[in-house]
Amino acid sequence: MAATDNPRDLALPAPDSSPSSSSVPAASARSRGRVRAFLDLVAIEHSVFALPFAFLSALAAMQVNGGRVRWVDLLLITVAMVGARTFAMAANRILDRRIDARNPRTAGRELVTGAVSVRTAWTGAAVALVVFLAAAALLNPLCLVLAPLAVVPLVVYPYGKRFTNWPHAILAVAQAVGPVGAWLAVTGTLDGSWPAWLLGAAVGLWIGGFDLIYACQDSEIDREIGVHSVPARYGRRFALHASSVAHVVTFALFVWFGALIGFGWLWWIGLALTAVAFGYQHLVVTPTDLSKVNRAFFTANGFVGIALFVFALLDLVIRLNLRP
Repeated sequence: MAATDNPRDLALPAPDSSPSSSSVPAASARSRGRVRAFLDLVAIEHSVFALPFAFLSALAAMQVNGGRVRWVDLLLITVAMVGARTFAMAANRILDRRIDARNPRTAGRELVTGAVSVRTAWTGAAVALVVFLAAAALLNPLCLVLAPLAVVPLVVYPYGKRFTNWPHAILAVAQAVGPVGAWLAVTGTLDGSWPAWLLGAAVGLWIGGFDLIYACQDSEIDREIGVHSVPARYGRRFALHASSVAHVVTFALFVWFGALIGFGWLWWIGLALTAVAFGYQHLVVTPTDLSKVNRAFFTANGFVGIALFVFALLDLVIRLNLRP
């Protein structure tokens, strides 16, 4: 019997007759792997730290301007925030990849190991920037006009450690933009935006103050390779004291913001819990023991944003009559 007379031979295709059956899933898996690696590169899950304050600013603006939640605005604010942060992180990782390669703590980052190519990172950064600008355009004309200004500190920050001992201040400015932008997204005007500037300053000092703590991990290697930072220039003890001062001012600005908006007892409970979180991170991190820096970052700072937002939201809904 000839080989082709066998029904099994007729029913089963030759191994190479359908290349798409194996190559398509493989290509899809590689694509998913690249996306996952890029999301790891930009630490997409850390968006949780900035988003609550953007939402807080937006909801406070809605309460002041009619008391009704505008869900489309909240969605666009979310898209804009995630887009801007993704662009900032990707640009930071790209521009710092050679510095990261010389630091044992950061030598495992995706651009150093090759898990993400520079081309992929730039592509992701460009897409994120377009998403941010598109969301700003859909919000209102003022947001679109000011969007390029918001990008400036995001681009300058990675270079900061090359020319100033205070790159943390540039990061603070970049982080302050979020709450201000969210307020303007709702109101479409700079008039009456004073509470947003207070909240933005508070958030900037909060993140900048923590960055002082975080940079203590690299103070010795930074001095060796010529990277500028407060801990590298002035020492860990000075940096931790400066961080404490920044967080004391942060707390005072949170108090001022709450008073301007007219928050009630729920806000003040959230603020009291925030004070505990601030105190915790400054107790567990010392100049001679940096082993709990990551715990302070993920636990204390994640708690600050979520706690303040939840208690403020409850106060807006229950006391100040914010309506869906």
